[in-house]
Amino acid sequence: MIAFSVMGKSCRTLLNCVCFGTVTFLTGRPVSCCSKVQMGIHSGAVFMPAKVAVVTKTTRYEFEQQRYRFAELSEEDLKHLLAMKGSSYSGLLERHNIHTRNVERIVDSLQKEGVEVRVMRRGEYDEETVRWADAIISAGGDGTMLLVASKVFDKDKPVIGVNTDPERSEGHLCLPVRYTHSFSEALQKLRRGEFRWQWRQRIRVHLEGTGINPTPVDLHELQLSLEQHNQAHRIITEGQKRAGAENYSISGPHLLPVRGLNEIFIGESLSSRASYYEISIDDGPWEKQKSSGLNVCTGTGSKAWSYNINKLVDQTVEDILKIGKAQSDPSISLEQDHIEKLTKEYNKSLTFDPEDCKMFLSIREPITNRVYSCSLQRGFANKVCVRSRCWDACMVVDGGTSFEFNDGAIATITMSEEDQLRTVILRD
Repeated sequence: MIAFSVMGKSCRTLLNCVCFGTVTFLTGRPVSCCSKVQMGIHSGAVFMPAKVAVVTKTTRYEFEQQRYRFAELSEEDLKHLLAMKGSSYSGLLERHNIHTRNVERIVDSLQKEGVEVRVMRRGEYDEETVRWADAIISAGGDGTMLLVASKVFDKDKPVIGVNTDPERSEGHLCLPVRYTHSFSEALQKLRRGEFRWQWRQRIRVHLEGTGINPTPVDLHELQLSLEQHNQAHRIITEGQKRAGAENYSISGPHLLPVRGLNEIFIGESLSSRASYYEISIDDGPWEKQKSSGLNVCTGTGSKAWSYNINKLVDQTVEDILKIGKAQSDPSISLEQDHIEKLTKEYNKSLTFDPEDCKMFLSIREPITNRVYSCSLQRGFANKVCVRSRCWDACMVVDGGTSFEFNDGAIATITMSEEDQLRTVILRD
């Protein structure tokens, strides 16, 4: 049995035995979701799964091929149509081949260590695969990592992201870029314990109210126009009505079958239409709001969409300083270095640790008048309740899973220790 050394930060930990394949681990686990477990490099942690699922992204080349083959067009037709759109067939093929070679490196490295490997495209990835695997590797970018994580509910099952085309993908949730071309080195470090586990917090949603539909529309695999997206929800709803499905009209809280690794977004499907809803933060009073929608993110998601919603640019900071200089303090510096420093410090304050058990709420472009108010445009929360007054709204989890969220539906957004996602921190 291999023991982990655990350093708790003002928290007590429990010791649980967790098995991966033929190897047993003794791990430190936090008592509450607001605790952190940190394991230093060379701490004795070992990654030796017997079975690994490698889930690969759909490349743009594959997507275009599938689309035009469905229309019964030839490869030459595809080249011509791509050229008409200003896209390069050879360029897409080159990026596809780069991705494919990097996937092959991952698979070869695992198989050389005697690991049983299943390789599948993201459209083939399902709950049965998650049950079979001791660990799951996302081979793509952040979008693929979010899809892979969305089906993992076992907090002790590792999920590792590898960016298979770092020149075209940022890969914040993946291993450092250098391991894209040297996954065998990363694997050896994992087997030697030269890493630490990172328990990323995730968001859960309970949905209740009248006429709600907890059946999701998967946006990961569907390239949908606004009308197609709305139609997908209508097809599901009408089908459940005809079948007399029990979950079409639910009064009590229903836990949705996904977890948010990045964020939950609520808003009207048509972005130019204001979203009308009522909101309560941390069991406070209900407040009527109209806005362009609201975003609730994790520490992981604080560097993603939430960051871009709230960040300031140098020009904005400079304009504010000019007003302050003219009206109150002539000594305020307008030096570019000073402006850039203030901008950087403010934007840095918008991000927080992925292991922190707290959420960050952002109201996008709130409308304030004598009817609607917004007492908190952005800030931390432990619980967010939203009652929809919308006509054609959706609640979207990690940009990939959409739920109807119209008049009468109530969402309760929280975190739970049970929902943590087990990932790794591997240094360059």
